[in-house]
Amino acid sequence: MTIVSIWCRHKGDNVIGAGLGLPWKIASDTRRFRNLTEGQVKVMGGRTYSGMPQKVLTGRKVIVLDNTGKTELFDAQNHILVSDINQLKDYSEDLYVSGGAFVYYLFFSTPALMPDVVVDCVYGGPIDDGAQNLVDVSASVAILEQKYQALPQRFELDGVVTTVWLKKGDFVAQSTVKKILNYLETEGK
Repeated sequence: MTIVSIWCRHKGDNVIGAGLGLPWKIASDTRRFRNLTEGQVKVMGGRTYSGMPQKVLTGRKVIVLDNTGKTELFDAQNHILVSDINQLKDYSEDLYVSGGAFVYYLFFSTPALMPDVVVDCVYGGPIDDGAQNLVDVSASVAILEQKYQALPQRFELDGVVTTVWLKKGDFVAQSTVKKILNYLETEGK
């Protein structure tokens, strides 16, 4: 199993969301997320899951981390509810960690489940006026900067700079990294 974490954070303050939505609208960033996670098992928290449009997740494999049991699954055939992150330690398929901030932190702070690859998209533009309840991943970024190595390639599209990071000292499935880099090199073309 390879664990990939993917996010788009705001430059300088590491904001990834405002309440249940995004504090910016960048079609290419949404497309990048969709294309990089296509056919992959996505892992997200109950709030992130509830805040995503159903059409984005219907027919896709999703694991919802929720220890309250209150999240209602809208695609019971493809989505499962997991109450403890440790239940994923022996999961056989690759996992794409997709938010929110607490779920990212759970993965980054659980040694057996630390992401092998991080797709770090950084947006340098403005946050929407009136954005409230800002959510940031600063705690996860601090771990990223200590325990990961950035690949030298940088990919920029529509004000979003994307860098791929690999966990230091561990073998990372090259096929996964090559797939991600290939997509980033050719997106928008």
